[in-house]
Amino acid sequence: MATHASVTNRIGTARCGVTRSGLRSALRFALDAVLPPLCPVCGEPLTDADALCAACWSRLSFIARPYCDRLGTPFPHDAEATRVSAAAIAHPPAWDRARAAVRYDDVSRALVHALKYADRLELAPMMGRWMSEAGRDLLADADALVPVPLHWRRLWARRFNQAALLATVMADLRGMPVLVDALKRVRATPQQVGMTRAERAGNVQSAFRLTEHGAAAVRGRRVVLVDDVMTTGATAEACARALSRAGAARVDVIVFACVLDATKV
Repeated sequence: MATHASVTNRIGTARCGVTRSGLRSALRFALDAVLPPLCPVCGEPLTDADALCAACWSRLSFIARPYCDRLGTPFPHDAEATRVSAAAIAHPPAWDRARAAVRYDDVSRALVHALKYADRLELAPMMGRWMSEAGRDLLADADALVPVPLHWRRLWARRFNQAALLATVMADLRGMPVLVDALKRVRATPQQVGMTRAERAGNVQSAFRLTEHGAAAVRGRRVVLVDDVMTTGATAEACARALSRAGAARVDVIVFACVLDATKV
């Protein structure tokens, strides 16, 4: 099993060669040395940097069985005898199985935003561990992980891909490869916040394709698509279809958080 240090070191490789300035890194190191770590959700002081305070931890909603085997969404009641939800039967997804670590709520939203927009990269090992545990049945016989890519303009602005960070953590924990450059986002799609399900599907249609070496790497292999949040599943659908067309033997999905009511996003 990988150590925290090795996971942290490999996170650097997921930035796709885009590094931060030395001055900014030095300033962050200096602040961490003199100030106590803070809870990324509420700002309370912590003893460990990659953790939550007790109050926020108690509010985090992990997804556990029973849940739909295809969508990974929890059933509203004890339904151990039921494996597939009505939603999955009515609209079968392009992937085989999906899993999410937590529900998308105030606490998980704060974690996602802290990672993506506040440079809290130290949260990736914690979040990736939860995802690895949530998707352990998918990872048990998977061949490789494939992160959902950012368009190059967004990657340049953000300087890292949060899905690649999380996939790198999971790859280290499970001892498997992560195909960082297998998928390419060929269209700069607008942010999907506030879009309907149909609008999201149209927004990402034909937005992803396999690179030449990515197509060769996934052909005949069982891959797991990795992302931070699944809302309607439109992005995962588009990526899964591209992977399947390239000859992937199976496509599963693991995300950190799953939105159970897309009208609230």
